Amino acid sequence: MSETPREIPRGRCETHDGTLHHLRYVIDLPHPMIRVWAAVATPEGLPQWLCEADPLEPRLGGAVTLRWLAVSDQGAPPPGDTVVSGRVTAWDPEYVAEYTVGPSHGRIRFHLEPAGGGGSTVLRFTNEFRGTREEKLDALAGWHDHFERLDEALEGRPTDWRSWTPERRQHLRDLYERDEARWPRWEP
Repeated sequence: MSETPREIPRGRCETHDGTLHHLRYVIDLPHPMIRVWAAVATPEGLPQWLCEADPLEPRLGGAVTLRWLAVSDQGAPPPGDTVVSGRVTAWDPEYVAEYTVGPSHGRIRFHLEPAGGGGSTVLRFTNEFRGTREEKLDALAGWHDHFERLDEALEGRPTDWRSWTPERRQHLRDLYERDEARWPRWEP
């Protein structure tokens, strides 16, 4: 990644019943929707910033398997499952790609919409899953790190996963943990 990546807005989280987490990010990307779509909804685009997708059947109900590529220099992957399978649970070409995979990653939704008249895109992302507080913080940091990588990939600098290290993700996790007290509480 570049030395000074564009600032990615922090994600927010709502937690219901102590274990059902709804992570949300809203990111303005200075790229046309067609390029952002290719990055979030194709087997060619996803590995540049997130994971390999094989298979990825681009249709409602299609099969999907996601394999995360990040490993540390000690060979250890980041927290969470590194291979998850499931189904495409929403598919509206150029607008919505949603994958529901494995219990640790749950429902992952990318919703794209045009921003202004200059060919920019707003990415509205949600991730809904059941997990512990620690898994929630790991997920917030992980997605934030991936969205920085998405921005870099859209700028023509895809991630070289062989150079991945956990330091940036740990820094982000520490920031999210610090901010956690300010998030809304959802009680039944």
